[in-house]
Amino acid sequence: MNTLRLLTLVPATLVMSLVFNQSILAQTPFIPINNQLQTDPLVVNGTSKGKVQSNCGNITTQPSQVLQVQESLPYLRLTLEGQGQPTLLIDGPGGRFCVLADNYSQNKPELAGFWQLGNYLLYIGNLSPGEHNYTLSISQHKK
Repeated sequence: MNTLRLLTLVPATLVMSLVFNQSILAQTPFIPINNQLQTDPLVVNGTSKGKVQSNCGNITTQPSQVLQVQESLPYLRLTLEGQGQPTLLIDGPGGRFCVLADNYSQNKPELAGFWQLGNYLLYIGNLSPGEHNYTLSISQHKK
């Protein structure tokens, strides 16, 4: 009897999770990315308003941007500049990655390499609490 109840509970939970995620994504700007960017670099400006403390700084519960990679790309580079100490949490088909600033990236969080087809949720946060302006650059050119 308990097994039957569990089997009906799991699909209902899954459906609720998918509905909740879809409503959050509907409010988030989507950036379509294919093998030829309209402008390179593609620049997106915004404000991080993270209030949720995580291992990747103060982030929001809703992604700041969604990259919609429409075909696998041999090379794509994301570079984040901003006030305070910006962080970039990427949740995509290949997993979840936290990108912090370091000396190599001149204190700008940066991730470059192969990107597979799929949606990438970008949570732009900061190690410092509060609101901080940021600029996200998306490029297919190597430095």
